[in-house]
Amino acid sequence: MHPADTLEIKAFVPARDFALSLAFYTDLGFELRSSGGGIAYLRAGTCSFLLQDFGDAPHAHVCQMHLLVRDVQVWYDRVVAARLVDTYGVRVTPITVQPYQMRDFSVSDPSGVCWIIGENIPGGLHV
Repeated sequence: MHPADTLEIKAFVPARDFALSLAFYTDLGFELRSSGGGIAYLRAGTCSFLLQDFGDAPHAHVCQMHLLVRDVQVWYDRVVAARLVDTYGVRVTPITVQPYQMRDFSVSDPSGVCWIIGENIPGGLHV
């Protein structure tokens, strides 16, 4: 095996209520590419993950995902326009400038998974 043989890495994101989480992620801006057997393949641009029907997801609240985007304001505006807080009862933080040279905000999904969505600040050192 050679490192060049690798194609992609995807995280499994737990969902206590699979249908509710699937609706949340499509409202957030992900496209459902396939679904079956309790797994949904979701994608936004070149980024993707696997949503897993995990009825008892006690660790979901400690699961975190990071999504690097070109324009964090566009994503934040989408979250607000889609009324994710009202519709799904999730938490959303304001956009903040971080000491590690990113502008980001967080949004929790219906199972408690925390997504940090951010953009690099031009000219900064990035993580």
